[in-house]
Amino acid sequence: MNRDVPIGVTIAALPALGVPGALEVATRAEALGYRSFWTAEVTGAEAFSILAAAGAAAPTLGLGTGVLALQLRTPMVAAMGAATLQALHPDAEVVLGVGISSPVVTTRWHGAPYGDRPVERTREFVTLVKELLSGESVTFDGEFYSCSRATLGVRLGERRPKVVVGALNPRMLRMAGEVADGVLLNYLPSTHVPWSVEQVRAGGEAAIYAYVHCSASERADGVDAARRDLFSYAVVDSYARSFDRAGFGDEVAAIRSAHAARDREGALAAVSDRMVDAIDFMGDAGGVADYVQAYVEAGVEVPVLMPNPWGPDRMQVVDDTLRAAVGA
Repeated sequence: MNRDVPIGVTIAALPALGVPGALEVATRAEALGYRSFWTAEVTGAEAFSILAAAGAAAPTLGLGTGVLALQLRTPMVAAMGAATLQALHPDAEVVLGVGISSPVVTTRWHGAPYGDRPVERTREFVTLVKELLSGESVTFDGEFYSCSRATLGVRLGERRPKVVVGALNPRMLRMAGEVADGVLLNYLPSTHVPWSVEQVRAGGEAAIYAYVHCSASERADGVDAARRDLFSYAVVDSYARSFDRAGFGDEVAAIRSAHAARDREGALAAVSDRMVDAIDFMGDAGGVADYVQAYVEAGVEVPVLMPNPWGPDRMQVVDDTLRAAVGA
């Protein structure tokens, strides 16, 4: 890959490595020339804490959340977290990635309402967070969020966190293009990137980030895990629509039909080989490099590698994947 491409890595698929393993990934990525380190947040390590530690362990890396469930933080709390991280690492590019989570995560696991009108809610959240990050006094009266003369109490220099939205579907992509600094794509084949970019550009000039799921590993070690992974997203409505548009409508229909009939084995079997190969790639070093490059050529400006640790030695698979993606 061209060394000018600002490739990043996320530990979103690596909770089993724990916090020490996450920091080891950060240091290895930095040594290989990666430009940013990302984490998601569900019920494991808290995002800003682990990013602060990663910034200390690998100080040349940018730091990003991808993504935080916006239902679980107020805009002020999100702004506080991003600003604190920026203050701790003033020379780093800090990215606050937010998005609408699922009812399972928000309601079942966190006890927070899932809410309705996700596009409108995300628009208000992003707009308010960006105003708060300006450091000015903010009064905001929206349908979902409001504040009166609120001022972020973290002093920042010229560098401020960017706000990025995790988005899949047309209205969210267009809205994110309009109001956010960037859009984070996820769980899509490279062939679906141009359509997604087109939706973003209908709203504005937000930067295009994407999680790229792959591993330098034997297919036999990971194909069953890949089927489980894609099944778990295909039963979520927003991802089902995205998979359908990307050309996997037959698979989605079969997966959801079997799932509704409580036939888990049938649902897993409905995840086709072509779906696995397009979204959760496994292969040799050259195959991984080509797979990541395909996203760049399709319009992704910041590819963020998501190594799937499918193999007998998880850290070895992660290390092999990190190296393969950059041709090391």
